[in-house]
Amino acid sequence: MASFINVVALRTIHGRSWWGAERSRCEECRQVLRLPDLIPLFSYLWLGGRCRYCGNPFSAGYFMVEVAGACIGAAIAWKWGLSWASCAGFVLGYGLLLNSLTDIYSGYVYDFYAWIPGATVFLMRFAGGTEALLDGLAGAALGFGFIAAVILVSKGGMGWGDAGLTGGMGAALGWKLAIVGIYFGLMIGGLTALVLLLSKRVTRKQALPLVPFLALGGMVALLAGPVVLGYFGIEAGWPWVQ
Repeated sequence: MASFINVVALRTIHGRSWWGAERSRCEECRQVLRLPDLIPLFSYLWLGGRCRYCGNPFSAGYFMVEVAGACIGAAIAWKWGLSWASCAGFVLGYGLLLNSLTDIYSGYVYDFYAWIPGATVFLMRFAGGTEALLDGLAGAALGFGFIAAVILVSKGGMGWGDAGLTGGMGAALGWKLAIVGIYFGLMIGGLTALVLLLSKRVTRKQALPLVPFLALGGMVALLAGPVVLGYFGIEAGWPWVQ
């Protein structure tokens, strides 16, 4: 799944189709890559990270994305097992990965990709009844509204794609877990920025992609949010009830 998502992200930012008959090719020799070249994780290791036709090295980022996808899937399956929560978690987790990649690769968040994971999980909420639907609507409003307020106050310090991402994340998580996700996302992002500034890896005027940090916060909410809320005697809500 992560390998496919990486293709979607890269082709989208380059204006190429990621569906239909277009085949994956080596960027150097343009040779069509076949099944032995495209097995996630295994092919990269087996071929030493190089094209077997021309020897051109592939970016280690491909392998890292596949590892990230494996970790996301394993963590959600371990946490939620066979349940509605796992179905929702897979949609949200891989949706967050896709938006993180487009932000990392191009600094741009596509509105459709930002909203579609949340919209898909929101439709799943019909199985949880009216309370679950209202929770999703409240989460979408809270997630979008919080970042929208920051954008308006900072006069463009963030992009509207970030607001769409948190809106979709809120629709999937519900308003209580959305608070957990946004909080941890901003904390992780802030601490990372501080470390990079102190180590002089970045300057104060250098922009950092925000979505990967919001995505990490969303994953924290997916995996640990119900426990965090439970500590305060708060139930996460459908489908995240343990």
